[in-house]
Parts: sequence; structure tokens; C-alpha cells
Amino acid sequence: MSIQQRLVGSYLAVILATVCILEVILITSVNYYYHYNVERALMNQAEISASFFQQYFSEEEVNEQAERLVRAFSQHTSGQVQILDAAGHMIQDSFGARSGISFIKYADVQQASGGAAGTWRGVDGDTNENIVAVSYPLQSKGKTVGIVRFISSLTGTIEAIRYVSGLIIVAGVLVVLIVAMLSLFISRTITNSIKELTKAAEQMADGNFSVRAKKYYRDELGTLADTMNAMASRISRNDQHKNEFISSVSHEIRTPLTNIKGWTVTLKADAARDEALVTEGLDIIESETDRLAQLVDELLDFSKLDNGRLELVRSSVHVPELIQQIGILMAPRAARLGIRLDIYADSDIPKITADENRLRQVFINLLDNSLKFTDAGGTIVVHAEVCHREVMIHIQDTGCGITEEELKLVLQKFYKGKNSPTGSGLGLSICQEIMRLHHGRMAIDSEPGAGTTVRIYLPINEQIIDREEAK
Repeated sequence: MSIQQRLVGSYLAVILATVCILEVILITSVNYYYHYNVERALMNQAEISASFFQQYFSEEEVNEQAERLVRAFSQHTSGQVQILDAAGHMIQDSFGARSGISFIKYADVQQASGGAAGTWRGVDGDTNENIVAVSYPLQSKGKTVGIVRFISSLTGTIEAIRYVSGLIIVAGVLVVLIVAMLSLFISRTITNSIKELTKAAEQMADGNFSVRAKKYYRDELGTLADTMNAMASRISRNDQHKNEFISSVSHEIRTPLTNIKGWTVTLKADAARDEALVTEGLDIIESETDRLAQLVDELLDFSKLDNGRLELVRSSVHVPELIQQIGILMAPRAARLGIRLDIYADSDIPKITADENRLRQVFINLLDNSLKFTDAGGTIVVHAEVCHREVMIHIQDTGCGITEEELKLVLQKFYKGKNSPTGSGLGLSICQEIMRLHHGRMAIDSEPGAGTTVRIYLPINEQIIDREEAK
């Protein structure tokens, strides 16, 4: 069963149940209203007639004046009027029924014989029509001396009830039909949106991420369309970055391999004749091999991070010592490039719990980027300090800087800036993931032409602080 059928079915089920309940209530109310009005009208006439008798007649006059009473009482009604004695036997009837017949078997007569007004509804044995009878005691000096009985046919009342009930049923059917059409229209607006989303999703599943789902309304389906479109844009962008990454990695691998192969051929041919050439060739082969190893390491780290398989080997780490070691490692390269490298830390920095090798990888990657994009005569400053129960490390350079547009993208996987045609585009994203695993964070501020500042925030482990203070 389709969604549209389920929606229409559920709407119709609810409205049918509601209409049926309302119609039963209305028809029951109409039936009660009409019957009550007829009975109330007869009862009023009976009360007036009994009051009239009590004022102007006596006990002895019931039999003698029965015909006169019937004639007087029947002037204001089209129904049948009967005068009965206190035992329920017929004395006079406006329709000419013979006297002496006992009506004591009827409930209304029994009640009137006991001194109370009574009503009865049933079928007339002679005419087989539905009637209502109201009996009222005729009293004289506090004693029931007779009974006045008003009888009215319910044929007209029943026809009126049937007519009104028919109108109610027709109105209910019209309501159901209108609701059915409205529910069909509403369900189509929903299912059409779902069909459009399904169509767009199928095209996306086939690899066409340029398609966009149409948004018809600002509701949950509209939100879903926006989400699908955002997902398609992100997948398309990631797919583009992936293709660029594959092309870049292929180039990055091919270049050192070409250099290695070229120098291998050269060394095979000229090694015996030129020792300086051999040394130069081996240095280049070593450098290109290191370059390949670094690329492979980045790819392995990315794979582990992407699959959530990278585990940290935590230990007690003193950040000032770590950045000083990295400074010693990077100093020769900085001196060779003519860049000043300053590294210092505040004295109150406690040890933290972290993976020292992964932090080393982060700091080396960030310093490597600063050295790449800082011209000769520039400066790189590394400063560690405590800030709000965190160790904060600034890495600030006077390089070319990053534009505002690129700054939004530099932490994305596979992204390479305009000033960085080489590399895998994974370095900064790997650094960010390592910071996340340490429950830390990384922030980058930059201004084109003025340089870049990277801030690393690492949480301080309270247990290590307590142990340090105890010593």
C-alpha cells in the first residue's frame, strides 16, 4: 500500500468514525426532540383539561357530562380524546369507540388511575400505526374520579424525523466526500514531494551529484530537500577534492620516482668516473625516498583517522621540552632558508597526558608549513603558555598569509591552497583530527601579506598536576 493510500485511508477512517458518531448523536437527539415535543403538547392539553374539570365539574358529573367533556377537550387538538372512569374503562371517545372497553393494561392509564400523569408509546391495534397516549387523572376533592386520555398519531412525527435524519445523513456523506477530496489533494502534495526527493536520491545514487531536489514547502520535507542538496554539494565537493587528491598524489609519487630512477640510471653509467656525482645522486635519492615515505605516512594516517582506527599512545608530556626538541630539529632548515625561528615557553606549564609522537607530528607539520610560506628574512615564533586550564601553543609566522576564502577550506580533507601546488592536502586535516582525539582544538587566523597564526589548545590533566605539586 502506497503512502498516498495510507494517508487517504487514515484521513477517511478518522472522518468516517467522527461523522458516524456525530450522526448517531444528532439523529438520536432529533428523535428525542420530536417525540418529547409531541408528548409535552399532549401533556399540557391534559393538564389544562384536568384543571378545567376540577374547577367546573364534580364526581357525579363524569358519566353524565362525558360527551360534553370530550367535545370541549377535543376542540383544541386533532388527536383522539377519551374519558375513562377511575378503573380505566371507556366512558366516551371522540372517535366513536364503544364504551366499556378496559384500557387498564396500558402504562399511562395505570399511572393516571394511581393519581399521576402517564405516557405510553406503541402501535394501535386497530390501525397498526404508531401512537403516543397521555393520561391525566380527573380529580374532585382530592380523589381520582376519572381519567382524560389524549392520543396522537406519530406518523407525521416519524416522517419528520426520517426527513431530518436523511438530511443529516446526506450532510455527513457530503462531509466525507469533501474530506476525501481534500485528503487526496493534501496527500498528493506530500507524495509528489516524496517522489521528487526519491527521484533526486536515485540520481545521486547513480553518481549524479549535480541534481538538486525541489523544495515545495517550508516543512519537514522541505528541510529534507535542503539536507539532501547540502549533502549532494558536499559529496560533489569531496569527490572533486578526491579526484584532485588522486591526481596530486599520483604526481607527488611520480616525481620522486622519476628522480630516483633517473639518478639510478645516471649512477649506473657514471658512478665509477665521478665520486662527487655519486654523492649528489645518493643525497637526492635519499631525499626523494624520505619524501615518498612522508607521503605514505600521511596516507596511512588519513586512512586510520578516516576509519577511526588511530589509537593514541598516551604518556606524560612536557610541552616546553617537546617544542624545544622540535626547534632544534627544524633550526638547520630555518637557517638555510634565512628565517629566524624563536621558540620559548612560560615556566608554569604543567605536564599533560598526550601521545608525544602525534603531537610531534602536529608541530612539525605546522612548522613545515610556516617555513614553506615564509620568505627569507621572515620570522617564526613558537610560544607555549597556560590559558584557562589549557596549554596553548602559538605558531606565528610572517609569511604570505591565507585569504579569507581559503581560510574556510584549509582544514578540509584534500584541500590545497593556491600557494601550495604540491603535497597531499591532508596535513592540516590530520592535525585537526589528532587534536580532536586529544580533546583539544586548533584555530587558524591569517591575513594575506601579514602572516598566519595557528593556536593549539591542549587540556591539562588534573591528576598529573597533583602529582607534580606533591613532588
